[in-house]
Amino acid sequence: MLAEKTLDYKNHSIFYRVIGEGNPVVFIHGFGEDGNVWKNQIDFLKDSPPGNKTRFQLIIPDLPGSGESEMIEDMSMEGMAEVIKNIIDTEFAKVSFNDGFKGTLIGHSMGGYITLAFAEKYPQYLNGLALFPSTAFPDTEEKKLARQKGIRFIQEHGAFEFLKTSSYNLFSQLSKEKIPKLIEEFIYSLRNFKGDALVSYYEAMMRRPDRTFIIKNLQIPMLFIAGKYDNAVPLNDVLKQCHLPEISYFHVLANSGHMGMIEEAEKCNKILNEYLINLS
Repeated sequence: MLAEKTLDYKNHSIFYRVIGEGNPVVFIHGFGEDGNVWKNQIDFLKDSPPGNKTRFQLIIPDLPGSGESEMIEDMSMEGMAEVIKNIIDTEFAKVSFNDGFKGTLIGHSMGGYITLAFAEKYPQYLNGLALFPSTAFPDTEEKKLARQKGIRFIQEHGAFEFLKTSSYNLFSQLSKEKIPKLIEEFIYSLRNFKGDALVSYYEAMMRRPDRTFIIKNLQIPMLFIAGKYDNAVPLNDVLKQCHLPEISYFHVLANSGHMGMIEEAEKCNKILNEYLINLS
């Protein structure tokens, strides 16, 4: 049964969901999303897929400033990684991580940046890490200029006006033709976003460092998922980093842009399930 919970983090309310029992898996959403973006994956994994003996405990937070979670003072990638750590510590307070307790973090886009910040500071917590899709590379100067332009638009026209266009462009042309209703529903779900939160995310993403050394040095299997038509995290960027870990799984979603969990949900579910079983 799905449990909806709140964490009091430095006098700010952080909302998250927990469902299932078994190997812990934390799903971290990206910019302009909340934990509901993982609905297809949660529905697939929550009761253990047919024939799958491995069971999972799924933890799905709304990041600070998204969904039902309040913004915090430190909205950096590192600051939000501390929120994830506090959620994990709260859920598993009676478990000693030094005795071998491990979990898996799955991060989409900005969620991947947060996942890597978490891995840099708390590698002992992890038995797996998935970038879905995301990158360890820092922003290029071109990307920073695009984000600065986005910040000006948000400040002038508001969060939803920005997300209506930017989020729509994250989907492939094929998806726009095949699943227009799902895309419309997703975009409508973003109507309550606050501009301050989006600006804070963009500023934090521009400041994040290169973390390719993290994926080189992590002694755990990593999963990389890329969208063939992804303009936010291009396939070539994923190809440049997927060979860096000692053990790496790599998948291309042939019909997707940046939103594979919606665009090719069934394929993503199978990829994640296989990866998580292999970890166990």
